[in-house]
Amino acid sequence: MTVFKKEEEAMPNQLLESQPLSDPKFLAPETKDTVSHASTNALSRAMLGEFVGTFVLVFFGVGVVNAAVVTGAQVGLWQVAVVWAIGVSLGIFSSNALSGAHLNPAITLVSVVYDRFPIGRAISYAFAQVAGAMAASMVLYAMFAESILEFERRHGLLRGGPASERSAMVFGEYFPNPAVFGTAEDAWRIVSLQGAFTAEMVGTAMLAFIIAAVTHERNQAKPPAAVQAIMIGLGVAAIISVIAPLTQAGLNPARDLGPRIISWFLGWGEIAFPGPRGGWLSVYIIAPMLGALIGGGLYRLMAGHFLDLAPENS
Repeated sequence: MTVFKKEEEAMPNQLLESQPLSDPKFLAPETKDTVSHASTNALSRAMLGEFVGTFVLVFFGVGVVNAAVVTGAQVGLWQVAVVWAIGVSLGIFSSNALSGAHLNPAITLVSVVYDRFPIGRAISYAFAQVAGAMAASMVLYAMFAESILEFERRHGLLRGGPASERSAMVFGEYFPNPAVFGTAEDAWRIVSLQGAFTAEMVGTAMLAFIIAAVTHERNQAKPPAAVQAIMIGLGVAAIISVIAPLTQAGLNPARDLGPRIISWFLGWGEIAFPGPRGGWLSVYIIAPMLGALIGGGLYRLMAGHFLDLAPENS
């Protein structure tokens, strides 16, 4: 699933894996080399786009979490959500012409299942997305390292020890939200593993539904291309406002996994993996994947049965 237009349209002069010009065994050697080189260039461009777009998204989104938690710069959840919206929109604008701006393995999975997106290309996208999230997290730690250490000192936190998810939450995500409910075991009764799984699944289903609604060719009321990224960003902000108190609103396996890996290397250890309650794999990886398939599938089902193609697509 892409944001503005199909990736094939975004790169009209490039050869995609899913669209070979002809059977390679009938091509002259020099033609085979040309096809292979063009296909490699197209994939490299796309991976660069996913890396850059996810870097931008995580830099602003995870960056505002750093600023809010360790400096108190933001007041209230909505301020954090709005910066996330801006980061998502800017990430889409930064990468759409290169890759179609998936920026989320769950959204890429939707494209594989429903839109015949090549599996090999999807794996490359996921790798680039996680790498972009990791790179942005390293840059953010370089910026906020002293502030995080001071936050830990003020609150008596030993990095990697009990309750240190209060500082680890600036990278990975935890349930219930440590900034809202704290880290005592009493807080664990507020959001169970099943409740967290449901929240992430429903939140990502809504995200995939919104993306499909504003980009689907059968939706004749979809906004202009330049507005679609903004609408998706606002959708993310609205979902964060509902889901974040429960699970910090991951909605994106790359957004959680990339920063979580960095936090493990930075000393949070078992607080990062497997986490104080476990569940990081089911809540922040599997639940978003499943939710995206549900939300993206529901809109496609609705569009296929009840919406007519726009005249130019008929």
